[in-house]
Amino acid sequence: MLASGTKTRPLISIFLPTLNEGHGIHRCLDSLLSQDGVSCEIEVLAIDGGSKDNTLEILRAYASRDARVRIFANERRRTPFAYNLGLREARGEYVCIFGGHTMASPDYFSTCLDELIARGAGSCGGRVVSIPAADTLQARLASWAAGHSFGSSSKSFRTYSEGYVDSVNYGVMRRELPLAMGGYDEELLRNQDNDMNHKLRTHGHSMYCTWKTQCYYWTKSTLGGLFEYMRANGYWNVISLKINPGSMAARHFIPFVFVACLIASSLLAASGAFLPAPNKWVAFAPLIAALGAHLFVGLLAALEIARRERSFAALLLPPVFLGIHLAYGFGTLSGFFRYPESLQYALGVRKPSPKPPAISFVEQLKTANAAGGQDALQG
Repeated sequence: MLASGTKTRPLISIFLPTLNEGHGIHRCLDSLLSQDGVSCEIEVLAIDGGSKDNTLEILRAYASRDARVRIFANERRRTPFAYNLGLREARGEYVCIFGGHTMASPDYFSTCLDELIARGAGSCGGRVVSIPAADTLQARLASWAAGHSFGSSSKSFRTYSEGYVDSVNYGVMRRELPLAMGGYDEELLRNQDNDMNHKLRTHGHSMYCTWKTQCYYWTKSTLGGLFEYMRANGYWNVISLKINPGSMAARHFIPFVFVACLIASSLLAASGAFLPAPNKWVAFAPLIAALGAHLFVGLLAALEIARRERSFAALLLPPVFLGIHLAYGFGTLSGFFRYPESLQYALGVRKPSPKPPAISFVEQLKTANAAGGQDALQG
């Protein structure tokens, strides 16, 4: 750790994409601007995608009293475009992508930077703790389900153990690394982190998750919102598979396999109507077994959460887990219907064509720097 006053502390440029975050952006900004500053300084690049609520008003109020906050317009309203805009405008040697629905511990960036250097990693992020977005039963159930390994897998950024991992969220990295990878793929509305981290790993850069610090992630406030979020994730996994197969792992498609098994067993159950009377119910056995096994494992997870949270409400989680996996799996299924070649890539039947190099993002960066960069929207 750098001793205060012995040398200039490195600057971390935090990219904060926003869109209609007025309900909670102040909590996020307060957490960023109150960092301890022991090992680093920070700046916040708030990149707004055209908010229709009071998000910009709040951002401008913060920027007017703290020069570390700069505001930019995400004219394309696409998340990876915001990241690339941040890379162009960053003043820091290090960068970090953050979220408006997340709050950082006071030592988050200092600790991540210290661990990044100590571990020799390409990117280092802290533990991500899921918390309810509201004081309602639905919000608590959504948070508990998304934050458990049965709901999101043991390889999710919400459930990672400390150590080297495949991908980190809210990770600190040297700005030069994503630049060397050509910036973020602007075709991907989701999974940009998986794509970038895969590229970094293939170039020999490791990812590290430290539990010495943490941040708090507000999950969806309703179960409907959670299921839609999971459906979209499942759908975008197919597009990610099409664009960069290496960024996807087998675990991303387990809900799809589960849904496919349910569909097959449902068809078998329906065929029972044509079987002789003594054998009709045999056709239902696979469907009952699949659903029963899922609900049983969900109940075990619910009991664990109920004990940890000291809440009987957690016993309602088994159907929530089922809803998450059905939404995710059907999202993937719809993606495969739209992009059947991705299923061929997944099965190894067909190899994707090499993707041509991106229009040199580095060249775009040089052009933007030569022109003086994009004006911040501080007014």
